[in-house]
Amino acid sequence: MTINGSVKPGFEPLAIAFERAFKRRPAMGASLHVLVGGECVADLWGGVADARNGRAWVKDTPTTIFSCTKGLVSILAARLVQEGRLDYDAPVSRYWPEFAAAGKDGVTVGQALAHQAGLSAPRTDLSEDDIVDWDRVTAILAAQEPLWPLGTGYQYHALTHGWLAGEIIRRVTGMSVGAYFRELITAPLGVDAWIGLPDALADKPAHIQVSQPLIDLWAAEAGKPGPNWPYKAMTLGNALPVDLVSEQGGFNKQRIRAAEIPGAGGIASAEALATIWSAAVTPTRGVRLLDTPVIAEATRTQSQGVAVFGGDPPYSRWGYGFQLDSEARRYLADGCFGHDGAGGQVGFADPARQIGFGFVTNWMMGPEDERATGIISALRSIV
Repeated sequence: MTINGSVKPGFEPLAIAFERAFKRRPAMGASLHVLVGGECVADLWGGVADARNGRAWVKDTPTTIFSCTKGLVSILAARLVQEGRLDYDAPVSRYWPEFAAAGKDGVTVGQALAHQAGLSAPRTDLSEDDIVDWDRVTAILAAQEPLWPLGTGYQYHALTHGWLAGEIIRRVTGMSVGAYFRELITAPLGVDAWIGLPDALADKPAHIQVSQPLIDLWAAEAGKPGPNWPYKAMTLGNALPVDLVSEQGGFNKQRIRAAEIPGAGGIASAEALATIWSAAVTPTRGVRLLDTPVIAEATRTQSQGVAVFGGDPPYSRWGYGFQLDSEARRYLADGCFGHDGAGGQVGFADPARQIGFGFVTNWMMGPEDERATGIISALRSIV
């Protein structure tokens, strides 16, 4: 196995941990990018981008980053708060009047971002045709009665979070979430990341594979008696495979990747993720996305512990859309914020150390996955 790229002196443990991530996974591809103070200290890549034809993973290979996308969308929302155009404490219906239906008139923007809106899954079964139709999905969510009494807890909105946050952003800016992401972030930074992949780039992303333990995990979940809302939160009914990909379907399908599905459909390289998170906390390529006061507000703990529909520990901790340091996802220290994604993707920022971190892979794993965790631990030992 050949690892390409380089690390700066003193950051050699990152290269060791990155190489270790490939052990016993010959069909895997991955890349790692880390910036400190806006400067690159690690840029590594290796493996296979597409095991079907042997296409090699190269420096700028992007892949679907799944729920890491929620972190990027949360940056967009925080920026609007910073500019005084959005208020976390305001009702969603101030910006999106139709959302007040079915008893949701009191749901705040902050609650929607913190997985407390009661819309973690649709009551109706959605199809693939539905989820590529933005107006269709957002209308369904606006009309839906919450799945639990508001104010009584949270449940991770695995996919619906993106449409909720994205529609709020669209109502405020007049732009789709993908267009606003491009205008505010990717164009100024010059990075390879998209929410809604152009058809001209359909062959650029890595092809994703799923490990057997993850397949088995979701198979066991499928066998639980219904209504199984956490399971439906992933499939949306009939719209997606529960693993989010199949050999030719789900987020391996260009029709899905081209749609703006900001709960899970972002496409990015590791360099793009690290650069965006770096720019969130320190000037990077001439861009600073968020000020210290809005970071402090956006990263106050809003949701943690046992969710409405249960689940086993360890539990994640959430701010206003941002995943915070917890036993479920260790970053470098309390104060870090970001988001991980299904199967192993991780992007985060450390304001205190001015770090931006991005790790992406096309080999999806389940609870046994220690790849990013090992790399983050190595980084923690250095900084």
